[in-house]
Order: sequence, then structure tokens, then C-alpha cells
Amino acid sequence: MKVYGITNCNTVKKALDWFKANHVAYEFHDFKKSGISESKLAEWSKKAGYEKLMNKQGLTWKGLEPAVKESITNEKAAFNLLQEKTSIIKRPVIEDGDFLFFGFDEAVYAKHFAKG
Repeated sequence: MKVYGITNCNTVKKALDWFKANHVAYEFHDFKKSGISESKLAEWSKKAGYEKLMNKQGLTWKGLEPAVKESITNEKAAFNLLQEKTSIIKRPVIEDGDFLFFGFDEAVYAKHFAKG
């Protein structure tokens, strides 16, 4: 299982704390240190749609010039922005086989990672 995010993000911290408390092993990919490939963004976009990848509630998005926001009308434009400003990627991104989830939701995590 792989978790993508930024170490100083409170939502990522909540997710990692939940995984630790529930003994769920994970590998962490830090967007700030390692970036994100266009092929990974394309993989996620194919499953969820490129709009789902973007956190439009965060400070990074809100700080963009209106013209930049308005220019994000297709996948390619979104990918360029997401690679340039990885803080706009909704996080954490949780990959576990075919399971792909954006954000922290304890109920979703508990259901998916329940020890059966």
C-alpha cells in the first residue's frame, strides 16, 4: 500500500496516524521531495477523473491568479499545474491494489483495511 502526500499536511498526518494506530503498513511518497510523474497522474485520472485530483479548497489553489485557475480546462493543463505545484494535489492519495482514495475518511479506511 502506498500513501502519497506532504509530511506537513494535517490531513496526511491524520491518515498516517490512523494507519500506524491500526497497524496498516504503508510506503510514503512525499510530493515535495519526489514530485509526481505525469504517468502516475494519468493513472489516477483514468480511475477518478483529473478534477478529483485537484484540491480547490487549499491555500495554494486559492492563491493562484484567476487566469491560471480559468486555464485548467483539460487533463493536460491540470497535469502541468499539478506537477508544478504539487500542493494542489488532493491528499493524501491512498493506493492499495485497485483501491484509490483521495483524502482522509476514517470510515472508508476502516472498511477497506478491516482485518477479515
